[in-house]
Amino acid sequence: MGEERRYRYFDLILGLFVAVLLISNIISVKAVLITIPFVNLRFPFDGGTLLFPVSYIFADILTEVYGYERSRRVIWSGFFGLVLMAFFVWLVGIIPADPSWKFQRSYQELLMTAPRIALASIIAYFAGEFGNSYILSRMKIITRGKYLWVRTIGSTVVGEFIDSLIFVTIAFYGVWPNLLLIQVFISNYIFKTLYEVGATPLTYAITRWLKRQEAEDHYDYNANYNPFLLK
Repeated sequence: MGEERRYRYFDLILGLFVAVLLISNIISVKAVLITIPFVNLRFPFDGGTLLFPVSYIFADILTEVYGYERSRRVIWSGFFGLVLMAFFVWLVGIIPADPSWKFQRSYQELLMTAPRIALASIIAYFAGEFGNSYILSRMKIITRGKYLWVRTIGSTVVGEFIDSLIFVTIAFYGVWPNLLLIQVFISNYIFKTLYEVGATPLTYAITRWLKRQEAEDHYDYNANYNPFLLK
């Protein structure tokens, strides 16, 4: 990447990205159902789906403004945050509860599933987030920086499909009935993709504002796309 620049908002976006990732993993332990009245359409999905697509919006903005290699560092920060969260959720769960605390069973039934969800998220992370960033990065070069909406939506269609399939399978296979599993996968994928489409005007606005504020519009002509590098 050459000489490292200092940016005004990069660290703030990094922190928000990690927060979104951790919160969405915690609230994924609940299956929710949204029903559209009059047409009787039912959409079951895990609670984290309400927030997790925001991480893809962040990834799109980061890759578009700062480039793939800096976006990769943010994704790795989320990875380490998930590992830390999963470890301490597990550790607190196995430590004997104080006799006056009556919620150990509830903790076990809900939060002790979080390590499995975190593992699913980590694996889906590498396939989905890096795939999303790679596609957006390459498409930016191919389109010469034009048609941002094509890049953000196109990369999300691929990334969210991979992410949703891996996440739902690892997180909930054997825990939820297979029919519910399939319904949640389909609902997740449709919801996340439409989420990205609906957020396109906001993505445009934030991206343009950041490019002006940071004086940066990075093109990954010489990027190393190895997802396992930390630099």
